[in-house]
Amino acid sequence: MSSDSLSATFAALADPTRRAILARLISGETSVTKLAEPFRMSLPAISKHLKVLERAGLIARGREAQWRPSRLEAGRLKEVADWLEHYRRFWDESFDRLDAHLRELQAQQKQRHRKQTREKIHVRTKKHF
Repeated sequence: MSSDSLSATFAALADPTRRAILARLISGETSVTKLAEPFRMSLPAISKHLKVLERAGLIARGREAQWRPSRLEAGRLKEVADWLEHYRRFWDESFDRLDAHLRELQAQQKQRHRKQTREKIHVRTKKHF
């Protein structure tokens, strides 16, 4: 995936209305009118959002007589997911290292606590003799 197409994809996904449109298209292709129903905006405004999604390769728009159905093009989302996978692995490995470090600190703290407890017991028993 080129950086230009990646930038266009992320720019398109940055808008919550466009993300909501994509979510609606998961169930199948539909018309601009149907896509516009839950939004408080005009059909031309929805069409502008669709053009951004189409330029980013996230949707395809057809033409059947008067009906212009839009449908999700999941391939671009897969490319984004693949690109993000590298960073997910980085964070997973970072959290694993942090988890190991915290376990080590907890073990050291337990050892110190046990040592202090033994020393207190030893001091008490010495006082009694």
